[in-house]
Amino acid sequence: MDLQTLTDSFAILGVLAFDETETGLVRARITTPACTAELYLQGAHLTHWQPAGHGPVLFLSEQSSIAPGKAIRGGVPIIFPWFGTRTGARTDGPSHGFARTEIWELAFAALAGDDLHLTLTLAPTEQSRALGFDHFSVALQLVLGETLTMRLTVANESGEPLRIEEAFHTYFTVGDAAQVRITGLAGAEYLDKTDHFTRKVQTGPVITLSAETDRLYLNTTAAVTLEDPTLRRAISVVKQGSQSTVVWNPWKALPDMADPAWQGMTCAETANAADNALTIAPNSTHTMEARISVESL
Repeated sequence: MDLQTLTDSFAILGVLAFDETETGLVRARITTPACTAELYLQGAHLTHWQPAGHGPVLFLSEQSSIAPGKAIRGGVPIIFPWFGTRTGARTDGPSHGFARTEIWELAFAALAGDDLHLTLTLAPTEQSRALGFDHFSVALQLVLGETLTMRLTVANESGEPLRIEEAFHTYFTVGDAAQVRITGLAGAEYLDKTDHFTRKVQTGPVITLSAETDRLYLNTTAAVTLEDPTLRRAISVVKQGSQSTVVWNPWKALPDMADPAWQGMTCAETANAADNALTIAPNSTHTMEARISVESL
């Protein structure tokens, strides 16, 4: 769908507008009484959400590539249909799957009160078919307002079970990653990627970061809160249809994230991965939801 067709079909005066970057990516710009936001159709990638009365909630690296076929560093990458490096009978394909670099279709846009409702869809593509995924559809529903709700529904349209992993790989803006207190995961088992995927248990009620952290918490449906004393706010993530939570900070510069930008971000990801990978029955669906809210401290 080209820029003019998008504008004619979905633009809402003063609320939802579309433009195109110098690199050719289509972007939606959102302004409601309750929030501002930005979304790229590539990857259905939300890169900005800022509820009224608060600073930006999502972190976006200033050095991230915003270009066709390049994964964006920050915001909310949509991870599907595998998490991390692909494993199993086939090991080909990009890290975290193909959904975050495919062009999604905008299917619905409407303002209800102060909230903007958007639905984006992804169907099989040449790339997905080459990677063995030919009979599926995915819908991302967003409700953007004072809170942010994200729902990812995956439909198995084949006659065989569909095994997938998925995540909202959410990057949160924080004042100082070393000062953030993460709660909600006490007692949960996790895989520690920084220690050869060793299985460990979160013994204390509070997680603080002091080095590279990459933990996949398993079998947990609990809400997670990031208490940020530097920015004097708490970010809460309440989820449904998710059994995994990932906590990540590289604690160093990356090729697309300069030093010391990592100090201003922490990922708390809503996921189904590893032990919690999903098997969706033929002609069935699964929905994963995350609801993000911000409260001043």
